Amino acid sequence: MPGTHLLPPNLLKLFAPRPPLIYTRPVDRDIDVVKKKDVTGVGPLLAMLKEGAMVGLANGAVDGMEEGEEPTFTLAEEMKRQVRREERKKKRAEEFQIAKDSYKPQEDPQAVGDPYKTLFISRLHKNATDSDLRREFEIYGTIERVRIVKDKKGRGRGYAFIVYERERDMKGS
Repeated sequence: MPGTHLLPPNLLKLFAPRPPLIYTRPVDRDIDVVKKKDVTGVGPLLAMLKEGAMVGLANGAVDGMEEGEEPTFTLAEEMKRQVRREERKKKRAEEFQIAKDSYKPQEDPQAVGDPYKTLFISRLHKNATDSDLRREFEIYGTIERVRIVKDKKGRGRGYAFIVYERERDMKGS
């Protein structure tokens, strides 16, 4: 820290390093004796679990599914699920591409204002309103416009734009 040499001696002691800790041998075990650790892989454990599951199924002990267990599907069902997943993924990609191609910010009536006077606010609560933002940020200067970006259902997306009347007001916040 710059300027600590100007402090009185009683305060300088607070910044002095502590002495190193003294090494002591562990009391509960002898560190010179090395014990063999019985460590194996998960292969044998998985084999035992599979055998146990097969025995349980053969005895009819497992009627329903247990908590967290996923259902098993036949190959045909699994292929149908895979095809549906791929179709949904392709549909989402097409919708995104259409939205990307059709959106032109220069033609958006909501996207107005001088960027040098605009403040971007993120991580908003989904229930935040224009009046809440106006009340919080009006202390820095006169606000011309507040826009909370919303999704198609009308819920807040978590960010907003505040346009001030003067650039210096925006820089003060």
